[in-house]
Amino acid sequence: MAELDTVPPEVHSTPQTPALRNTDIKTESHEEEGENENTRSCGSEPRGRLEETVTESKREGRIPEQGAPSSGENEITCDFCLEGKVRAVKSCLTCMVNYCEDHVRPHQENSKLYSHQLTKPVRDTDPRKCSAHQRQLTWFCCLEQQCICEECTQEDHRGHPTLSLEAVRREKQAELQQIQLDLDRKIKATENVIARLQANNKSILVSVSEMKAVAEEQFGELHVAVRKAQEDVLLFLEKKEQVALSQASGIKKHLESKYAELENSRHVLERMANITNNVLFLEEYCKFKKNIEDSPFPSVHTGLKEKLSGIQKVIMDCTEHLIQLLQNYKEKLEEFAKEEEYEINTEMSAVVPHNYRTSIPEPSCRVDFLKYAYPITFDPDTAHRYLRLQEDNHKVTNTSPWQHPYPDHPSRFEHWRQVLSKQSLYLNQYYFELEIKGEGVYIGVTNKNIDPKGSESNSCISGNSFSWSIHWNGKEFSAWHSGSETALGVGQFQRLGIYLNYVRNILSFYGIEFDTMVLIHRFNCDFAEPVYPAFWLSKKDSSIQIIELSEKAEILHSLPIVSPTSSAEATS
Repeated sequence: MAELDTVPPEVHSTPQTPALRNTDIKTESHEEEGENENTRSCGSEPRGRLEETVTESKREGRIPEQGAPSSGENEITCDFCLEGKVRAVKSCLTCMVNYCEDHVRPHQENSKLYSHQLTKPVRDTDPRKCSAHQRQLTWFCCLEQQCICEECTQEDHRGHPTLSLEAVRREKQAELQQIQLDLDRKIKATENVIARLQANNKSILVSVSEMKAVAEEQFGELHVAVRKAQEDVLLFLEKKEQVALSQASGIKKHLESKYAELENSRHVLERMANITNNVLFLEEYCKFKKNIEDSPFPSVHTGLKEKLSGIQKVIMDCTEHLIQLLQNYKEKLEEFAKEEEYEINTEMSAVVPHNYRTSIPEPSCRVDFLKYAYPITFDPDTAHRYLRLQEDNHKVTNTSPWQHPYPDHPSRFEHWRQVLSKQSLYLNQYYFELEIKGEGVYIGVTNKNIDPKGSESNSCISGNSFSWSIHWNGKEFSAWHSGSETALGVGQFQRLGIYLNYVRNILSFYGIEFDTMVLIHRFNCDFAEPVYPAFWLSKKDSSIQIIELSEKAEILHSLPIVSPTSSAEATS
């Protein structure tokens, strides 16, 4: 009852109104628990001091009669009087609080509180009654996992194994303590793993930083070598240039000298041509003829273009070869990284027995699958603006071309009409069910590497190597992975079951109809990090509804699994 001390007095009623069942107005603690007023599952405990010991109190006769409370230390006091102990005059079975004369007045004067059930002060009570018989709940049905009254044991629950509430409480209390211990161990283990991951992240940053420094040093040496090669080539060309220029200069100088001699001979001939004396002419001519040199006319062919093109080819061939060698860096590194022992990644493993992979069989009927039932919801931060989320993010519908005013978010899909689940799946077994309507529906899993802003095919769950999905086109199913489609030839199912075993890299899709589960397809995946259920609604008015599974509700229906065709066999 102490937990309810913060509830304001204005939320109570008067005794002038007949007592009603506590169905419309609930206490704050009841709302938090989300409990049904007439049904309590095994292990759930009432909130508040008044609720905790009801059955034991009644059986031991500790609930006083509807008279005045006892005096002294056992006197029932008002729960709202904090300064001192004030005698209570009324108990509200709706609020589970005791009130003094002053604090009970809102119940008597506020019409909104008339439905609350007031009694004379009682120390311990439980307002919960059987919804069918309006009698006190005194037994626990082990089959239906709920509290029942004496008449229920003779009617709807006749023949069901039952236990007293005290016995079940002791059993569940022990289970609760064990669960608490397990949770404490898991919390400590998780804290340890988180700390190790933080250290691992630091180690990755330091190690990769060191490798970057090595790469920068090596490529710095390459830059030096390239610059040296460039200088050598330019020096080679400069030397050849100097030799060629020197050679051309020498030839030019020689030809200029010969040119001067020829010009002089021409002047001599012109002078001889003007001599009129025959004797003098013949003497001069014979003398000139004797000294003249008969040399061939010079002609120049350097072949410069051919020689330069040859040098250019050598340089270009060497450059192309060097570029190819540089490209080999990436190719050889990627080939090297394909070997698992050299891959840079963070690996996690589930803490399970060593023989887990072979000792635990895969589910063989729906009851087995329901053991791994896992509640998922659509993540509104990832939903495309053409997708409408309803029913507390359990239903999605393609409303193209009508957009919804979702706020901008880094994870929101902008091109493909896709949405992810809020929950990730990792190192465990999971099962959930969906109902699909319309055509163009894709259902699968992906990881956070998918680009929500991309428009290429690798940004949808059918077009990359880290997504696996099936597609319903309105006539048949097909499987998609890495942009490759495999026709499955399986008929129509409105309800689908999806099972994922992360440790064994298994992703299976089942069609559920009446009393059978049909295996549609099974993927042998290669999971490396947490995955998210992913959904793509490519056609207008198509929708997906997440089914809230209840093992208690489904436990009686053990559906066999049927594999109709070979197309359902596992693929990667």
